[in-house]
Amino acid sequence: MIGAASLILWSIVLVVTFKYVFLVLRLDNKGEGGILALSALVRGSRLAAGLPEKKWIYGIGLLGAALIYADGMITPAISVLSAVEGLNVLSPAMKPYIVPTAVAIIVVLFFIQRHGTGKVGTFFGPIILLWFSTLGVLGLYWMAKCPSVMFALDPTRGMMFLVHEWTHAVPLLSAVFLAVTGGEALYADLGHFGRKPISIAWFYVVFPCLILNYMGQAALLTLHPQTENTFYSMVPASAVLPLTLLATAAAVIASQALISGAYSLTTQAIQLGCIPRLRVLYTSATEKGQVYLPMINWMLMVACILLIVTRQSSSNLFPAYGIAVSMTMTVTSVLFLQAAKSVLGWSRGKALIVTSCFLIVDIGFLYANCLKIAHGGWLPLAAAAILIFIMATWRWGRERLSKRMEKQLLPAQMLIDDLENKKIHRVSGTGFYLCGKTGGIPLALLHNLKHNQVLHERVILLHVETLDSSHSTPEERCDIRPLGMGFHLMHLRFGFAETPNVPVALREHLVGEIRYEPNKSTFFLGRETYAIGRNIHAWGRFRIALFAWMTRNATPATAYFSLPPSRVVELGAQVTL
Repeated sequence: MIGAASLILWSIVLVVTFKYVFLVLRLDNKGEGGILALSALVRGSRLAAGLPEKKWIYGIGLLGAALIYADGMITPAISVLSAVEGLNVLSPAMKPYIVPTAVAIIVVLFFIQRHGTGKVGTFFGPIILLWFSTLGVLGLYWMAKCPSVMFALDPTRGMMFLVHEWTHAVPLLSAVFLAVTGGEALYADLGHFGRKPISIAWFYVVFPCLILNYMGQAALLTLHPQTENTFYSMVPASAVLPLTLLATAAAVIASQALISGAYSLTTQAIQLGCIPRLRVLYTSATEKGQVYLPMINWMLMVACILLIVTRQSSSNLFPAYGIAVSMTMTVTSVLFLQAAKSVLGWSRGKALIVTSCFLIVDIGFLYANCLKIAHGGWLPLAAAAILIFIMATWRWGRERLSKRMEKQLLPAQMLIDDLENKKIHRVSGTGFYLCGKTGGIPLALLHNLKHNQVLHERVILLHVETLDSSHSTPEERCDIRPLGMGFHLMHLRFGFAETPNVPVALREHLVGEIRYEPNKSTFFLGRETYAIGRNIHAWGRFRIALFAWMTRNATPATAYFSLPPSRVVELGAQVTL
């Protein structure tokens, strides 16, 4: 028991404290954290240094994001279910009510998401403080009964247990890993809280209380080896119900943090072009990070309910939970190797040594969890594979569409030169046409010119770009240059954590002769329909059909860019993919 406890304690020290709190939290993308932010940070730092872009860095970022979504389906289910299982300890007669109670809590949890976390966040701090204080006190109580568990602080005890009892210890690593699963959540929440508050909370509250409680549970098992539910057995029968209620509240808060992280991850993924535009609602007038995505919310709720109903107990969800998080941590370590060199400025040797230490631990945990793939570990892998396929298809479709559109684009200067020799009626006001990065004439402008034979006196070709950094600086936010004949090329740049509110940006940056006047400006957008080429094979046809379906169901550009609907004109075009 001492050896197993030592493995848990030193896993927390090495993985969470050293890897995440000391090192990974330093890799913030202008304050934002998470696997996609890290991937974008590495890509951006390499480009800034003049190094070629590595596509696998983007791919591994997608893998990590997909795994976090899979984790987001499992964590609320397993957290709430394991907390409610305290009712079974209270009385075996309560067992039939565990699953319905867990489902009811999940439903309420997801239904209150649309109101935002700000209104209930005031209660989170005191509840969590009470929760960890309770963990620490219970641990101290049982440690006083069995002081010999202090030997678990010796790391050699864990190593000797791993070496001499490897047939039992290696599979046990999947259970040990559950003690460090919150490390990735710390990094994902970096944008919400900041590195300093997370570090203070970890070192002064969470870390010591967790260590005390795990050692207390080891003491309990040393004294009473036949104990089944160790955690709830740490208190007398009269305290099981209050502890169950407190554990359930803590589980809800932990689930809330992961759900909010899924929302933030989705907004980043949308801005980085990984998934289609989805409806994003802002639940706070002062906190930009508080967002709510209805589609993600209801999808996660349905997934959690299905997991609870089909698995029935938290023990049946442990294999699925472990493999999702262990793979995510391994992905983070691989990205850390690149970030240590390009962002932190480490030498190649130093980066390799530190990353190798991380990977040895990560791969050990991953191997132990892979042993349970057949027992439920396949679930997050299947979910992640589906999500990766969807994201890759969206990216593939956008690139394919961009190439087709570029072939049809007319260079801006060619049209301007042609207009100098023609008399085209110009009307007052400004026409904004969304265009690609090259500034070629978009199809919407050509169609408007062809059918209406009219142009605004000022025509702005507007390209909106998402940067690899979380926020754009004032210097890089906007640039505009004249092309002649009243034409201008304008680039607007937003960070992946920013809201791309085009009218607000135009109001800030367009001044003087071409200032933005809402009542005298019209936005022209293209609405493409897709035809499938004759030489496309069956698999390509399926992917194009999926891409077209995602495009039809994506949030319209009008809403996504916050354009005034009454000032938007959409012109259709058919594109063969």
